[in-house]
Amino acid sequence: MSPLRLATVVLCLMVGLLAVPDRVATAAAPGRTLAITPPPARLLGGGWRFRLDPHDAGQRAGWWHGATDAGWKAVSLPHVFDHRPLPQLFRGTVGWYARSLVVPPAPAGFGWAVRFEQVRRVASVWLNGRLLGVHRDPYTPFDLALSGLRPGANSLVVRVDNRKGADPREGWWNWGGITRPVTLLARGPVVLSDLGLLSTLRCPPGGPCGPAAVTVDGWVTNRSSAPVTPQVAIGLSRPHSSSSATGSTTLSRLAPGATAHVHFSVPVRGPRELWTPSHPRLYDAVVRTTVGSTVAQSDRRAVGLRSVAVHNGMLYLNGRRIEVQGASIQEDLPGRGPALRPADLDTIVSELRAVHATATRAQYLLSAGLLDRLDRAGILVWSQAPIYHRDALLTTPAQRAEALATVRGTVLEARSHPSVITHSVANELSPEPDRVPSTRTFLLAAADLARGLDPTLPVSLDLLSYPGFPRERTYAKFDLLGINNYFGWYPGHADHSTANPADLAPFLRQTHARYPAQAMVMTEFGAEATLTGPARDKQTYAFQQDYLRRTLALVDALPFMNGALYWTLREFAVKPHWDGGARRPDSPHDSIHHKGLLSYAGVPKPAWYTAQQLFAHAALYRPSRPATRAPNPILTIVAVLGLLGLLAVIGALLAVAVWSFLGLRADARADPWPAPRPLDLRGERRADTTYA
Repeated sequence: MSPLRLATVVLCLMVGLLAVPDRVATAAAPGRTLAITPPPARLLGGGWRFRLDPHDAGQRAGWWHGATDAGWKAVSLPHVFDHRPLPQLFRGTVGWYARSLVVPPAPAGFGWAVRFEQVRRVASVWLNGRLLGVHRDPYTPFDLALSGLRPGANSLVVRVDNRKGADPREGWWNWGGITRPVTLLARGPVVLSDLGLLSTLRCPPGGPCGPAAVTVDGWVTNRSSAPVTPQVAIGLSRPHSSSSATGSTTLSRLAPGATAHVHFSVPVRGPRELWTPSHPRLYDAVVRTTVGSTVAQSDRRAVGLRSVAVHNGMLYLNGRRIEVQGASIQEDLPGRGPALRPADLDTIVSELRAVHATATRAQYLLSAGLLDRLDRAGILVWSQAPIYHRDALLTTPAQRAEALATVRGTVLEARSHPSVITHSVANELSPEPDRVPSTRTFLLAAADLARGLDPTLPVSLDLLSYPGFPRERTYAKFDLLGINNYFGWYPGHADHSTANPADLAPFLRQTHARYPAQAMVMTEFGAEATLTGPARDKQTYAFQQDYLRRTLALVDALPFMNGALYWTLREFAVKPHWDGGARRPDSPHDSIHHKGLLSYAGVPKPAWYTAQQLFAHAALYRPSRPATRAPNPILTIVAVLGLLGLLAVIGALLAVAVWSFLGLRADARADPWPAPRPLDLRGERRADTTYA
């Protein structure tokens, strides 16, 4: 090779290298030596002491310094103040948790943080008498850096306040406590937070799926005192196989305290193994965040490759149309409340499998442990933020910002789970959001937020389903509509009655006609059952069975419906003196929601066996038939006018033809062999041309 040609090749290579953007997915550097790795996380389940504070005297008494007298009792986490749903406990109280904390040694540049998966309702956290922070959302996780750690024993104290008034409305018991696990986490010089591993897979309806990729999404923060250039790398392995994908991205130089968004995709090599309910295959993913030779953070996750989409009003999983069947759940078991242990989570999953449910739903973010189990079990999840009947708390920008923060936290925690098929941003807000500007503003912002955080899943909204309201432009901004149906159970309101079950089918048809592009799933329906008696009487087991059977038959008969989820799988604590809707003097008015297929103690009702049989024979995958679209009113008017015009033209032509025929008959009688009449023939041709 001549020197000139060699110089040209070298120059081209240099230009190519310089042209590569800073943030691209690349193969991980082979043979790289990583000298420092983070200490492993560990659960802080034991060693806690607890004390109730019904008069809220603990702050004045300095309890935030730690447990110092005999008024404290030993407990383990998760923990609830009191597992009994007694009326006098519903309004809530204050409780304190404290423990001695000795942290293991950490490498230079590392610190420690504590992660609370859930504290109901308001958590204030102190370390060695110093307030670390306050968290006010009872349904999303939060992390706090443990600044001010001392060698040896430290005092970690948490004040939990679950006192509440009438708002916000919630359809479950007002539990108080540290109700989910607490974890001690190492924090390196940079921190990757809100990590999402999203399945990027396009599957056209009825067609084969295209290439698959995994998208890494999150935020990297420089917590050191010097500028750094972090790298985020992922390694992906197929189930029971070798590496399927590797890739990394190098971020721009981060100043101390600065945060940068990281987002890159890595294609999956080799044969794809898709996640499906019948074969919930999971890839093993390891994400490492590094600075130089230091592994600042290592995250291990399970990833499922799957596609969920709405096409022409139909819901598709991996390119196949689905119709879900199942029952909703609450994280609430007798003797535990929401403070569930791993065996309790196994119980919930085993009950869903026993009834042959292909899907479930909850009105708030499910725990990470339960979502992991649902991933492995292949049970689909309708995930929802707990923005419930909250129009009155969405009137100010600050209130809407608070609700949007809950939506954000819910989506970020749920988005990496392959079992999650949608993000619902709210439940049963005003049925007229177009006429409630604050509600409409929130819903549109929430839909945009959910799509931005997870563009791989449909965004949904669960409707307060009353007839007699006009079409809402707000609803058309969502991909999926959840229909909460209680036709034939609750009476509804004046001019919006739901008393007659025969009105359900017309309501569903009208809703589909108004929103033909949105997929519809019946996300709630149910009837209380505690008594024996005939099927015509509410509150009886026979009525519940009949209600379940008739509703599922109707949903199955309507081609535009995408399934139904019964409310609920098991009874749960709701609020004192609950009236379930039967309005019978002999029905219980306690703190238990009695619509469950299982009693609060887990005993099957007759409707359990009915659901079990119906769900077992319901196919998840359905023929990919197009949804029945309602005619556009404007197009209908145009078509009718066009048809009338066409009929008028045809009538005129028939009249001309009859007139011409009679004229020819008269001419024929006068002269059996008439001479050609060019003018008449030209006239007939003109008529034919006009007709064409």
